[in-house]
Amino acid sequence: MSLPRPAAFAFDLMDTLVPLEPLEWRLREAGVPRVLMRRWWDHLLRDGFALAAAGGPAPFRPVALGALADITGHQVAGAAAAGVVDALAALEPRPDAAGALRAARASGARVAVLDNADAGTVRALLERAGCAGLVDAVVEAGPTGAWKPAAAPYRAAARACGADPAATAVVTAHGWDVHGAKAAGLAAAWSSHLEWRFPAAFTGPDAAAATPAEAVEALLASADPWVSE
Repeated sequence: MSLPRPAAFAFDLMDTLVPLEPLEWRLREAGVPRVLMRRWWDHLLRDGFALAAAGGPAPFRPVALGALADITGHQVAGAAAAGVVDALAALEPRPDAAGALRAARASGARVAVLDNADAGTVRALLERAGCAGLVDAVVEAGPTGAWKPAAAPYRAAARACGADPAATAVVTAHGWDVHGAKAAGLAAAWSSHLEWRFPAAFTGPDAAAATPAEAVEALLASADPWVSE
């Protein structure tokens, strides 16, 4: 059974359209091993998920700063930690990031970026990459009351695009994000460039490919064509 053709796409940003690996050098400049970058990111996601699951606020920046202090034994805190978090807004997108957004727009769908990172950072990245004009809405998960993979952020992205959740598709490199989108009633396309194999614990995607742009195309290829009324 094929899917309805998406009326909206909601793209994850960090690790999906924007690689985080350059942040390793910011940590090295702060005097800690570069390998702690991935540990930091996983730690901040864990903390944000836990705070949201417990029903409390989870503002991105304080969570990110706290996680960085925790995993470095408070070697990176204060201004040094702020510099690492600020560097998120200066990252470079994947070479095919704009192509993925254009492919979604070319299908006639509206396009949102939905991320657990704060909206200001997301907008700065899109502007810097020259992609802001390809995006109709930026949705920060925190103000919805929970981080992804809770249902509220996905449904907020659909609303921001004026689409029903069932007519909205998430594009992400995270298995947990696919699982959350599916549980919220959205479709999901998974790019394998980050995890390589889809995590067995989660509900699988509706389409998968090696890159975000190819994942968009794969989802569109599996969807029903537009039906004239």
